Amino acid sequence: MALDFVAGCLGGVAGVLVGHPFDTVKVRLQVQNPEKIIYRGTFHCFQSIIKQESVFGLYKGIGSPMMGLTFINAIVFGVQGNTMRALGQDTPLNQFLAGAAAGAIQCVICCPMELAKTKMQLQGTGEYKSKSKLYRNSPDCLIKIYHKEGIRGVNRGMLATLLRETPAFGFYFLTYDILTRSLGCEPEDNYIIPKLLFAGGMSGITSWLSTYPFDVIKSRIQADGRGGVHKYNGMVDCVRQSYRKEGWRVFTRGLTSTLLRAFPVNAATFASVTLFLMYMRAGEENLEECKAGPTIQ
Repeated sequence: MALDFVAGCLGGVAGVLVGHPFDTVKVRLQVQNPEKIIYRGTFHCFQSIIKQESVFGLYKGIGSPMMGLTFINAIVFGVQGNTMRALGQDTPLNQFLAGAAAGAIQCVICCPMELAKTKMQLQGTGEYKSKSKLYRNSPDCLIKIYHKEGIRGVNRGMLATLLRETPAFGFYFLTYDILTRSLGCEPEDNYIIPKLLFAGGMSGITSWLSTYPFDVIKSRIQADGRGGVHKYNGMVDCVRQSYRKEGWRVFTRGLTSTLLRAFPVNAATFASVTLFLMYMRAGEENLEECKAGPTIQ
């Protein structure tokens, strides 16, 4: 239904505005050189960015997710809603399958968008601070990558993105469905908004915890190639090198900022989507009643 897509767009805008600063911190922590540590942790990274680049530094690269995530959320909620209707029964398994299908399909847009976002977030920072800026904005970034590396370059990190998004969105929608049912989220409930915010926030946390190591690998692959030097030959090589140099903890790097971001972002996203759908569907029901005319007793 069209309503699912519109609701997804609104949820995407709300999520980006709330969560992009946390994402900037996460990416910088994930890809910083272990031999030249710049940020000691999540809060130090926040402080350093604001001190050195002002608060606007936290919003570097927001153009790509603002354009992409609104559309991605439209696809995610649209595909999930239509898949659920196609599957017929509203069961936990079908919630997971519908979410996984939505997660896999949106990777076509998500991967290039996150590539541009990562390049923009890292541009002019750390060991590359002295280098001139290569990209004016996110579209310019993707265009230049395409001209240099072709479609393969624009889709760098696609396998890691698929392995992250497919199961993660399955757990995302499954968790939200279980929590909203157990909390009794009904339109007439006076406490529906805090309940939806809690359910959405916890869904986001569960989703990220389920596949976070793949996100670290994706970020490293997409950040690779700065200065024209590529360190990784692929996802497996990235895993091998990262583990050999930094141990297993490397696959949890940036997790704190990610979880801090996940709760408010997904609380805002799911609450916006659910409330919009409730409002619009209630309006449709009222319209149908008006068209039907008065009931004769």
